[in-house]
Amino acid sequence: MSFAGVSVIANGELLGADTPPTSCPSASGYHLLVVQSHLRMREESNISHCFTVGGHRWRIVYNPALYDLGEDGVVVLCVFLDEKLDTTTEPVKARIKFSFVDETDKQEPARIHGRKILELQGQCNDAFKYIDRTVLDKHLNNDSFTIRCDIVVLNPTCDTAFITVPPSDMQQNFTDFLLVGEGTDVVFHVGCETFAAHRCILAARSTVFTAALFGPMKEGTSTAATVHIDDMDATVFKVMVGFIYSDSFPAMAKNENEGALLQHLLVAADRYNLPRLRAMCEKKLCEHIDVSTVTTILGLAEQHGCDGLKKACCKFLRCPNNLRAVVAMDGFDDLCRSCPTLMKGMILGVLPAK
Repeated sequence: MSFAGVSVIANGELLGADTPPTSCPSASGYHLLVVQSHLRMREESNISHCFTVGGHRWRIVYNPALYDLGEDGVVVLCVFLDEKLDTTTEPVKARIKFSFVDETDKQEPARIHGRKILELQGQCNDAFKYIDRTVLDKHLNNDSFTIRCDIVVLNPTCDTAFITVPPSDMQQNFTDFLLVGEGTDVVFHVGCETFAAHRCILAARSTVFTAALFGPMKEGTSTAATVHIDDMDATVFKVMVGFIYSDSFPAMAKNENEGALLQHLLVAADRYNLPRLRAMCEKKLCEHIDVSTVTTILGLAEQHGCDGLKKACCKFLRCPNNLRAVVAMDGFDDLCRSCPTLMKGMILGVLPAK
């Protein structure tokens, strides 16, 4: 059992200021209640200092009001959760044992763990102890005695009120790692630009990069690898690598054609098996569907199996005015030739049900 502080009551008053509770981080602990000048106390309850066991705030109530009833006299002890300091919403399950400090045999762990399990919440509980006057008198020493209260909490909590966990900055750390360029071991030539990166990070995020950078032919390579990519725009590749490091969608420059970049980025995400980036592009492209872009986006969705994007396009075309405007454009004929099955299904979906 861990020591969880001491409270001294003398002449009916609790000595010392009610300081922050003594911390007892373990699930079990004991608090000592010292009562001095016991016979001078009459009919008033006295409350101990607050103490902590199992992550919960406790106090002990000592009431001598019934002590003067002759041989039938008793004093009452009660332990309760301090509702002002303990914000637990669920009942606390605990075993509680009161004993005089000199009753060491009653303080053995086996005796305490054999006690009945109580469910305590606030001041509504059954954690009472009635001590007969004849029993108490045997333990009085100069009109004083000391009670030990052992508590074993079965569902302890940790006090985290003083700890603030900062938000994760891992994304920023990886992004900075890329920007600084320290430790890079692969260089990509894309168009007229070059990009240095870290093979381990690329491979961890993409199975395609794993195969390309750590395949059988790459084992044992100690020098920086060089990779040429001829069929991708440098801006698209830069955005894709930025996503790989940050796992977030980059902000677009004001002068960039976001719709066109998103289409190329979706293709790149599909090519390098980046499903999250692909889904993000798919979702953002839904915002760019209009009369001038729907056929291109629909063809892209069909080619790369983007069912959600395809449904968004078909929903747009279900509007007769939108469909009429799209049919008049050259791109519609191209889409009909390249994706006849798609267009047939889309037209059937637009037609009213019989």
